[in-house]
Amino acid sequence: MTLELTAQVTERDVDVALDVADGETVAVLGPNGAGKSTLLAVAAGLLRPDSGRVVLDGVELTSADVWVAPHARRIALLAQDPLLFPHLSALENVAFGPRSRGIHRRTAREQARAWLEDVGVAELADRRPGQLSGGQAQRVAVARALAADPRVLLLDEPMAALDVAVRPALRQTLRRVLADRTVVLVTHDVLDALLLADRVVVVDGGRVVEAGPTTDVLTRPRSPFTARIAGLNMVRGTWRDGAVDGPHGIAVKGLTTDPAPATGDSVVAVFRPSAVSVFREPPGGSPRNTITTTVSDLEPFGDQVRVRAATPDGQSLAADVTTLAAAELDLAPGLEVVFSIKATEVSIYRT
Repeated sequence: MTLELTAQVTERDVDVALDVADGETVAVLGPNGAGKSTLLAVAAGLLRPDSGRVVLDGVELTSADVWVAPHARRIALLAQDPLLFPHLSALENVAFGPRSRGIHRRTAREQARAWLEDVGVAELADRRPGQLSGGQAQRVAVARALAADPRVLLLDEPMAALDVAVRPALRQTLRRVLADRTVVLVTHDVLDALLLADRVVVVDGGRVVEAGPTTDVLTRPRSPFTARIAGLNMVRGTWRDGAVDGPHGIAVKGLTTDPAPATGDSVVAVFRPSAVSVFREPPGGSPRNTITTTVSDLEPFGDQVRVRAATPDGQSLAADVTTLAAAELDLAPGLEVVFSIKATEVSIYRT
């Protein structure tokens, strides 16, 4: 089933467009308040936009003249909270969807058992939600959503409320059961996008700011949010004199893509925190990019320290240094330092 959506919601300052091909999983990424949940609500029929359309496999569900009720859309929405019926067993929760479509009770239960088996919790069929862990309840919720035979499945941060320890197993379950289904997945977790999605759409400020194949978007980000969740630093600017001409006199040189940008093009310079060296004063020696920053935070990062700092215009950058280096530099929030990056460690491309 192909999904086409355009929506303008003036009160929330949202103006987005989304297309999902048959059997495709699209991950929607973005900061809090960006408009991701609004997009899902419009698709599910829980919110009527001021203008726009929702079309599923050529059939209008939302338009200026058409409004199909949520229960008639066969679009399932799975949220952070499993929202299982507390008075029903896991089996009866999953059988609810088939039963609501008029399927006989015995057949509905057989289908429910098969779905519970598929998500790996068949042994919990007789338990009620209050007897389930968070991860178990979310697996039952996935089975219930799939048992309803939706044409499109909407997932709104399905693992956000779960302990970190149980997320990998559920992620693998979703990877298996969502294959070849038409899915829109809202998530903050880059691993969800990498492992589950064919394509990524990034929403910020109520607008789509970038979109493309998952690997391309996360390795070549064009927005600060995407760079941050991908664990990369980004400096935006204009291509001038063989460098990214950024704000407050920042100039960053690096390796350009083919074709190379032309003078005046909007470009970004991207580099890993591990490629950044930190100094109290600008270093000498081989030519390097140097950016004056102010330390905002220090946090453990494996066996190193991640130094978060801000440029004069407020751009956030990060560097990974050893604990010894952090001590020798006497790093602390508020300290002005110089970030230094070799040009060979910087990728530059047009936005």
